[in-house]
Amino acid sequence: MLSLSEIATFIPNALLHVDLPGLGPRSEGKVRDMYVVGDRRVLITTDRVSAFDRVLGAIPFKGQVLNQLSAWWFEQTADIVANHVLSVPDPNVMIAAEAQALPVEVIVRGYITGVTSTSLWTLYRQGVPRPYGLDLPPGLRKNDPLPEPVITPTTKATGGAHDERLTAAEVVERGLVEPKLWAEIQAAALAIFRRGQEVARRAGLILVDTKYEFGLINGRPALIDEVHTPDSSRFWVAESYEAVQGTDQEPESFDKEFLRLWFVQQGYRGEGVPPAMPPDFIAQVAQRYIAAYERLTGQTFVPGEQPAAARIARALAGGVRIGE
Repeated sequence: MLSLSEIATFIPNALLHVDLPGLGPRSEGKVRDMYVVGDRRVLITTDRVSAFDRVLGAIPFKGQVLNQLSAWWFEQTADIVANHVLSVPDPNVMIAAEAQALPVEVIVRGYITGVTSTSLWTLYRQGVPRPYGLDLPPGLRKNDPLPEPVITPTTKATGGAHDERLTAAEVVERGLVEPKLWAEIQAAALAIFRRGQEVARRAGLILVDTKYEFGLINGRPALIDEVHTPDSSRFWVAESYEAVQGTDQEPESFDKEFLRLWFVQQGYRGEGVPPAMPPDFIAQVAQRYIAAYERLTGQTFVPGEQPAAARIARALAGGVRIGE
């Protein structure tokens, strides 16, 4: 794995955005830029920080980890459901098929946890009957495993709104997804999650919960966006979880919660101007992202060359056929 000192040398070249003239309009998301070319999407993951969706900054190699780890997961789950990946011509780039995104984010949970007002644990602790329409057994403690993974869908976040409480039945009742398709998506999501649990277990990690996005390609369901990355999933270190069971301590996180926790410790909770991250902390976060990639895939992370914008332009110009 790259050492902290090696990572520090890449901090000045961390990728905040990419400007590639000639590829058409660019839309800028929280962690990636997207160009639409014909019926293809050029997805360029960046190193932008998104701990609170408002934090500006960069973690070197964050984008490469998100891109390459997602590409790896798409391959591991292709026998369960189709996905939108066409090619990965660069460590930061994914060429994807145009997909009609469904208006529902599929959250799968294997443990009862969380601190927000809409988290499954908060609702359960408050005695809310059948939170998210689920029948949960009595006597659960925070961070306990659930008898079986459960789905708590939400509508896609718009205008800063997140985590609308929604039951699986309401997805159909509100006409968000038609019944047969929703049944297929739920089955695929649970199968992908169980696959993820197995891989995480072998890596000494626990896949706690995750977010999947699905779309339609040629009328058929397909997995899109990111899959089982430190940004889209919650992972705990298995050894840490076992050590703190029965206590009020939280298990060690192996996801972007490590980043979020640092901001909270500085007194920042998502409003106003965030504190600047010192270089040594930036390097530690980057090392965490890289470690997640290496532990889950069993592969050594090899960073792409810098500067990234020029590298990406060369990759896309070097025989990558899109929009045909």
